[in-house]
Amino acid sequence: MERFDVIVIGGGVVGTAVLRSLAAYKAKVLLLEKSSDVATGASRANSGIVHAGYDAETGTKKAYFNVKGAAMFPSLTRELHVPYRMVGSLVAAKEGGLPAIKALYERGVNNGVKVEIIEREKIEALEPNIAPDIKYALYAPEAGVVSPYKLTIAQADHAVVNGAEIRLEEKVVGISESAGGYLVVTDKAEYHASYVVNAAGAGAVEINALLGESTPEMKHAVGDYYILDSKAAGVVNTVVFPLPDEKGKGILVAPTADGNVILGPTSRVVPHDEAEINAVTREGLALVREGVGKLIPKVDMRSVIRVYAGTRTAVGGDFIIEESCKFKNYFMLLGICSPGLTSAPAIGEYVAEKVSAALHLQKKEAMRPLPPRFRLTEASDEDIKAKIALDPSYGRIVCRCEKVTEGEILSAIHSPLPAHTVDAVKRRVRAGMGRCQGGFCRPRVMEILSRELSIPLSEVRLGDKGSEIAPYEVKDGYGKI
Repeated sequence: MERFDVIVIGGGVVGTAVLRSLAAYKAKVLLLEKSSDVATGASRANSGIVHAGYDAETGTKKAYFNVKGAAMFPSLTRELHVPYRMVGSLVAAKEGGLPAIKALYERGVNNGVKVEIIEREKIEALEPNIAPDIKYALYAPEAGVVSPYKLTIAQADHAVVNGAEIRLEEKVVGISESAGGYLVVTDKAEYHASYVVNAAGAGAVEINALLGESTPEMKHAVGDYYILDSKAAGVVNTVVFPLPDEKGKGILVAPTADGNVILGPTSRVVPHDEAEINAVTREGLALVREGVGKLIPKVDMRSVIRVYAGTRTAVGGDFIIEESCKFKNYFMLLGICSPGLTSAPAIGEYVAEKVSAALHLQKKEAMRPLPPRFRLTEASDEDIKAKIALDPSYGRIVCRCEKVTEGEILSAIHSPLPAHTVDAVKRRVRAGMGRCQGGFCRPRVMEILSRELSIPLSEVRLGDKGSEIAPYEVKDGYGKI
C-alpha cells in the first residue's frame, strides 16, 4: 500500500490548483481522478470567464476568493503558458435598469473591484453591435477570458513536473480513518494519506458519504451553450452580460481565449443523479438564442460549429471551503460554482497553507518551471523553420482548421500528464476544435495515438472507457476486431 502525505480527490480546476500549490512543499502528494483525464467535468464545459468580482455578496468566500484569484491570473497564465485575455466585461441594462446597475457598482466598490457605470456613447465605443435599447452598463475593465481546460491541464502538468502524482481512471470507492490518517480505497488500489482534500465537484457528496461526513443539500444546474467559429470573433469585444437574476449571471456573449465566440448558458436544475449528464436541449438552445438577441442582435447563428452543456453545483449562496469538524485533516471544497474558475488559484493556495500548517510541511526553495508548448499558430516564420529543422513532425499539419501539427500532438501524448485519448489531445492542442470539428483530422489523431501508445486502432478511445471509436473492421465484416 502506497503512503502519501496528502491525497486530493478530483481533477477539476480547483483540485489541480490545490495539487499544484501543494507541490511547492516538501511532501508526497497524489491526485485521484475517476475519468480518463483532468478537466472532464465542470472545468471542461463552462464560460471561461475570469470574473472581476462585483457580483458576489460582500463578505462572502465567493467575493474574497474571486477578487484574490482574478488578481493572480495575469502572472499565473504567463507562468503556465495558458491562453488568457483581459477583455473587460459589461453588464448591460435597458432604460429601467439603472438602479440595478448602481447596486452592482456599489457591491463592486465594496469588494475592491475596479468598476465604472457607463452610458450609451461609451458602450457603443466598446461594443458597436450592442442592442439599440441598451442604455447603461457596468464596465469592469479587469475581467478576462481564459481556457478553463487548458488552465486545469497546465496546473496538473506543473504539479507533476514538481513531483506530484496523478492517477487517472481510479474511482474512490472507500475512505476510512486509519493509523493517524485515512485509508483511501479505489477500484484499483489502496492508499494511506495523512490528509485528504475532497475537491470532487458534483461527486463530493459521494466522497463525503464514504467517510460518513454529512453534506448540505447540493443543487445541480445544467447550462446550454453555443460555440461560434473564429470567423465570428469581431461581433463582440468584451464579455457582455444581462442584468443577473435569481438563476445566476444570465446568458452572455463573449470572446474566448482561443478566438471563438461563446453564447450561453441557460440554467436547468437537475437531480443529483443527472449532474454529470451533459446534454443540451432544444428548449435550452432556443433560450440562448433569445437571450443573445437581446444583447448582440447581429450574432450570425450560421457561424455555430458546436453546441454543448456544462454542469455547475451550488450549496446555498456561498462556497464551502473548510476542514471537517468531525474528521481531523479532512478538507472539503463544496459548491464551487461560479466564480469558481476565477477563484481556483486562490483556493489552491489557501488549502495548501492549511494543509502545510497541519502537517508541518516545509516549502521548497523554488518550483521547477513548466516548459512552454510550441504552437504553430503563435510562432514566427523563423521559429517554425528552426523547429522543423530539429523535428520534421512539426512540419506535418494534422488539423487544418486549427493548424495543429503532428509534433504538437506528440508533445501532448508525451507531456507530464500524458494525453491518452482523442479528447485529451483535443483539449491540449485544439485538434478537432475548428470548423469541421474533427471531420478531417480525427482519423489521423487516432493513428498517432495508436502508434505512440502501442495499442491497436480499435482500442483508441474518444474519452472514458467504453468510448472506443473504431472497435470493428467494417471492411472484413461487422463484429471482427
